[in-house]
Amino acid sequence: MDIADFTEAQLERYARHIVMPEVGGIGQTKLMQAKVLVIGAGGLGAPLLMYLAAAGVGTLGIVDNDAVDFSNLQRQVIHTTDRVGVPKTESARQTVQELNPEVVVIQHHERFEAHNALDIVADYDLVCDGTDNFATRYLINDACFLAKKPLVSAAMLRFDGQLTTFRAFEDGEHPCYRCLFPNPPPDGVIPTCSEAGILGAIAGVMGSLQAVEVLKEILELGERLDGTLVIYDALSTEFRRVSYGADPDCALCGPQATIKDLSGHANG
Repeated sequence: MDIADFTEAQLERYARHIVMPEVGGIGQTKLMQAKVLVIGAGGLGAPLLMYLAAAGVGTLGIVDNDAVDFSNLQRQVIHTTDRVGVPKTESARQTVQELNPEVVVIQHHERFEAHNALDIVADYDLVCDGTDNFATRYLINDACFLAKKPLVSAAMLRFDGQLTTFRAFEDGEHPCYRCLFPNPPPDGVIPTCSEAGILGAIAGVMGSLQAVEVLKEILELGERLDGTLVIYDALSTEFRRVSYGADPDCALCGPQATIKDLSGHANG
């Protein structure tokens, strides 16, 4: 698709992208042709989906089996008070298409589980993890590795956030989530957001950073976060970068990997 094929509305909508030499018409075309899967339409998924839609990402898949609750509205800005009780995928679809009607939204109103994970990720170019539990994070990581899909992952709790990218399926030293966290913490060691709380705006910060990394991946711009964990401390207004490498003993991506499929996941 050449910039000459853009409609007048598209030229106006994406003008601030097109004027950038690093993006231009070619880059905007890449965005409009991209297919991105967002797993979780909650605190992280809300700003992430909105910025991807605003950027013109052509197809957005949304995975979530929950409905909008009043307690979500403190941080999940894609949802509104009058949509309490509505499935999150549908509420998110409405906001996305109000923001950019050209975006195709595919709803996966179901749990992301071992039996459906590979089928769901198959049709997308890139996957985003916006979930809030370790079991699902490991499952997403494993599915993306097996399906050879880039994964942009973020997490948050109270006043802190983390962000990184995984491309462990590529040749070379590319770590996966299991390289960074070989085992989940024991039950009760790390509380959930419902137990420990979350400053609502932290979701906006981390979801927006996640959207930036997704756009960089699609546009092939800048430095990838593959092998780098970005840690945000809101109370000190500080960002730190921590490097991590591939684990030769990783059960998924190491030379002697024991995980060959998703059959071993308990939530399958």
